[in-house]
Amino acid sequence: MVHTLNQGELEPEVPPSLKAKKFILWLFVVSSTIMFGGFTSYYIVFAASKGKGHGLVLPDVFMYSTAVLVLSSICLFFAAKAVRNQNVQSQKVFLWLTLILGVTFAYLQVGAWSALYQTGATLVNNNAAISLIYIVSGMHLLHIFAGLCFISISLFGAYSNVPVQKAVYRIEIASIFWHFIDILWIYLYVFLLLNS
Repeated sequence: MVHTLNQGELEPEVPPSLKAKKFILWLFVVSSTIMFGGFTSYYIVFAASKGKGHGLVLPDVFMYSTAVLVLSSICLFFAAKAVRNQNVQSQKVFLWLTLILGVTFAYLQVGAWSALYQTGATLVNNNAAISLIYIVSGMHLLHIFAGLCFISISLFGAYSNVPVQKAVYRIEIASIFWHFIDILWIYLYVFLLLNS
């Protein structure tokens, strides 16, 4: 049965413990942003001192994986909307789609590493900028796995019939993190494209 909140109804108050957990997630997002900012700053300093970037044509797989990640964020947006409308069936469908697209992104990233390796661009080489491609995409992939855990928890809740308040909280946490790593990857991909 689909139930939506009427205009006069208010969403239940979020308990302080859940607010604290959400605050911790935001701290993690900020610290991750600083970490990746450090990686890209190092890249700029290295490129300026050596007078060169990574000097590679990035594999097309990176472009495909970017499109997959954007599509996954769109699916998660619709999953969150379904949770708020208490449409459990749509919630499940969009969460499954997000999960599948997230795994597809990870698979494509490994494919991109393979394509790089086949061109002779290895992690350990005499150009630190090439190594940085592996490092930033690898660290981002770790964030993807964490995001998949958040999505899985939300999906498990959809099958366990958790209370609406808890379902909304879980999807909010998953959304904050997933949209962050989506935006982060777009930034990293464009950065690497522009600094070749």
